[in-house]
Amino acid sequence: MKITHSGNFEFCRWADQRTNINIRDHTPQEFFQTHMAPIRADMLQGQPMSACHECYDMEQHHKVSGRQRQLLKTGVTLDSFEKSLRSSPYWPAFDASNATAGATDLTPVDWQIDLGNHCNSACIYCAPESSSRLAQEFKKLKILKTEPVPTWANRPELIDRLVHSLVSTPRLAYLHFLGGETLITPAFKIILEKLLAAGLTKVNIGFTTNLTVWDQGIVDLLTQFENVHLGMSVECFHPINDYVRWPSDIGQIKRTAEQWIMLGRQHRWYMTLRTTPTALTIPYLTTVYDFAKAHDVSIESSNFLHDPKFLRMSVLPMQYRHRMADQMQAWIDRQGIESTDQLVNIRNPAQLHLQITQDAASYVDYLRTAPDETHLLPELVAYLKLLESSRGNSILRYQPDYEHILRSAGY
Repeated sequence: MKITHSGNFEFCRWADQRTNINIRDHTPQEFFQTHMAPIRADMLQGQPMSACHECYDMEQHHKVSGRQRQLLKTGVTLDSFEKSLRSSPYWPAFDASNATAGATDLTPVDWQIDLGNHCNSACIYCAPESSSRLAQEFKKLKILKTEPVPTWANRPELIDRLVHSLVSTPRLAYLHFLGGETLITPAFKIILEKLLAAGLTKVNIGFTTNLTVWDQGIVDLLTQFENVHLGMSVECFHPINDYVRWPSDIGQIKRTAEQWIMLGRQHRWYMTLRTTPTALTIPYLTTVYDFAKAHDVSIESSNFLHDPKFLRMSVLPMQYRHRMADQMQAWIDRQGIESTDQLVNIRNPAQLHLQITQDAASYVDYLRTAPDETHLLPELVAYLKLLESSRGNSILRYQPDYEHILRSAGY
């Protein structure tokens, strides 16, 4: 389950669905057990869920989706669905819910917790509700007409409500925290302290950082948990990362990543590089794969970018896309790894290199087969020019190979 920056509940961290059920007025249990009943009833009837389109898109391009990964946690696989469903330890709960129009007495044990938009970066694909710095810039550029809704995590009584719910959840398994930038978000430290005070040291703690911050106080808290999942956001190990994740410095990003990796190895943390490839960074995605292989960490991208639409890889002309697909396929071929079966458990350290090459193959498929959206190039150019008027930089400095297509679209 997910709690958004505004405090609204959503039934999945990947689902494209907005609700008005907020932690101000309802407990997580109320949402999960009562308000989600119609959603479960539709799922139990085998109906495709419109809110799940991002996972369907990933599966179409042979990328392991969040849906598949969550199914795996219940012992269910798509390639042996009926058999694995009946053998799942959750089968009695599925069966009981099916008989009661989607009702359940279970409680959510796996969470994504969005803590607000405290952030020192203004990534070009981000949104004001996820970046305070971007919100300030959008306001100055008159892009932002209304302020983002204040985060629920600024209210101590709502933090207490969530923590009380988590502490009282049987078999609580995983909590993943996002910002903004989690390490500068006050609520992150507060919640970690409260979880430790409650003795929840065995729960898996996940968080994502943009690799611009090191906070020793938070590090000291994290090392008291038995299992930590460290997510490190980076688009590529190339200077264009500084343009896309403005105003970062790729040299400092790399040094901070290596500092986190050293700490993670000492404490046996699970570590992953998190990417959101765009039309601007896709030519350099293999630099992330090379870094991951060299440091024995995995790759995890939550989905293919959907918004802003004009930053999708599919806005590039087909000749560019095929050239990049050929280059990435050549990189895959050099790895010398062959597998016909899809690896769904992407967090299996023994299959690290297979997982990385499998991820790369999904982008090859996307570049070759996704619908042409070159009509969005003028929107991309207009957006970049507007940001550059504030930032004083130029995409051509970082991506000279795109000069022809950007100029032809009005740059």
